Amino acid sequence: MTVEATYGVPVVAMHTDKFDKVVRSVAEVNGMPGLRQVFVPQPIMGKTAAQLRAYIDGPDPITGLPVMREVVEGLTRPFGDTDLGPVEFDRSTPRTVEPDTEENLHRLFLENRWTDMLPIVLPTEERVAAMLAATRRKPGEVVGRMRSTHFREYWEYTVEKVAVNAVMAGAKPEYFPVILALAATGASARGSTTSSAAAMVVVNGPVRHELGMNAGIGAMGPYSHANATIGRAYGMLSQNLQGGSVPGLTYMGSQGNNYAYTNITFAENEERSPWEPFHVQHGFKPIDSTVSAFTGCRSTSFTLGLREKHWREHTRHMLLGMDAHNPPTLLLDPLTAQQFIDRGGFTSKEKLIDWLYDNARLPASEYWDYQLIQNYIYPRATFGEEPWASQLKAWPEELIPMFRREEIHVVVVGGETNGYWRIMGCNYQKTVSVDEWR
Repeated sequence: MTVEATYGVPVVAMHTDKFDKVVRSVAEVNGMPGLRQVFVPQPIMGKTAAQLRAYIDGPDPITGLPVMREVVEGLTRPFGDTDLGPVEFDRSTPRTVEPDTEENLHRLFLENRWTDMLPIVLPTEERVAAMLAATRRKPGEVVGRMRSTHFREYWEYTVEKVAVNAVMAGAKPEYFPVILALAATGASARGSTTSSAAAMVVVNGPVRHELGMNAGIGAMGPYSHANATIGRAYGMLSQNLQGGSVPGLTYMGSQGNNYAYTNITFAENEERSPWEPFHVQHGFKPIDSTVSAFTGCRSTSFTLGLREKHWREHTRHMLLGMDAHNPPTLLLDPLTAQQFIDRGGFTSKEKLIDWLYDNARLPASEYWDYQLIQNYIYPRATFGEEPWASQLKAWPEELIPMFRREEIHVVVVGGETNGYWRIMGCNYQKTVSVDEWR
C-alpha cells in the first residue's frame, strides 16, 4: 500500500490464502479497497523452491484464476472510480442497548463479540455510574487511542467507554483509576500478531496496598480479585475500543494465547525486593502509584534459583533460549533477586541488566538467521538504522548482542516459597501515573 499510495508505483500484493479477509479489510480502512491482491496457498515456511514455484504457476486458491495472470492484469489494469479514494468510518456506537431480559442481553453481548467469551457483569446505568464516581475525570473526556496493528486506523475512546468495559470485567470502582491509566497507555492487549502475543501489567506504589493487589504467593495466578479483574478489563477495553478483535479479520494469532484472559497482571513486591522498584527506574517517585504495560508476551524460560558453580552458564542458556526478537524481562522471586546479589554482586537492577546485555550474545550468522530478525530487523539494518546496520557488517562468528540494553527489564514478584524465576519475552511499552486518573 505504501509504494502504491505514496510513490504511485503499480503494485500487486501477494499473500497466502489464510490472510484473505484481513488484508482486504486493511486495504479498505486505508482507503484502497481496490488494491490488487493475489493469493497463494499456505504454508510458505519449510517449502522447497520447486514447491513455491508451483504456487506461482498454479491457481489462486481464492479466485481459482492463474496467479500470474492476476499479477499481470493487476499491474496493467487502471484503477476504477471506486478503487481509490478517501474512506470515512462511523465509529459512533449507541450508548445503550434496548432493554431485554438478562439472558437475552448476555446472548447479545456474546453474539456481538463484546466479551472475552467468559460470563460478564452487565454494564447497567447504575453500575457504570458507580465506576465513574471513582475518578474526577468527566465521562466524555478522551482517554486515548488504540489500534490492533500498525496498518489499522486508531480508535478514540472516552472515560465512560472504559468504565463500561471495567464493569463487564467485574472490576470494583476503586480499581478504576488503574484501568484508566492502562487505557491511557494506548498499548493494545489484543495485538493482532500471528505469534499470538498477550500483554503483561505491573503495578507499583501505594495503590498496590489500597486495592489489595497480590505481589506475593500466587501473584500471577487466579488468587487476587484486583489482579484478575484489572487485567481482564485491560483485555476487554482493548478489543472493544480499538475497533474489534475478531479471529481471521482483526486478530491473526495462529494458536491464540490464554495469558490474554487476565494479561499477567500483578503488583511488584517492592517490600521484599533488594532493589529500587520498577517505576522508580522509569523516573517516578517511590510514593507515586503507577501501572506499566508490556506487550508481545508469548515465550518464557524458567528455572529454580542460582547454582553456586554454573549460574552464569545457566542464565546464558536461558537467554539464548529466547527468540532474538523477543527481549527479556526477568521476573524474579525475592529469593532469587537476593541470590543475584550474593553470587553476582548485582547491587542494583542496572548492574544486572548490564550483565544480561553483555552475556546475551550470538554469532552474527546465527542471529541474522532468526526468522523474526529477518522479517523485522534485517530491513531496518539495510536502511542504515543502528545498532543493526553495524551488526550486519560483523563477521559470521563475531558475537553480537541479541537485544538492545534498553529492552531488558527486571521485576521482583513472588512469595518466597521457593526461588523459581522466569524470563518473560515481551516488549515494555509505557509507565503511566495512576494518581492522574483518580
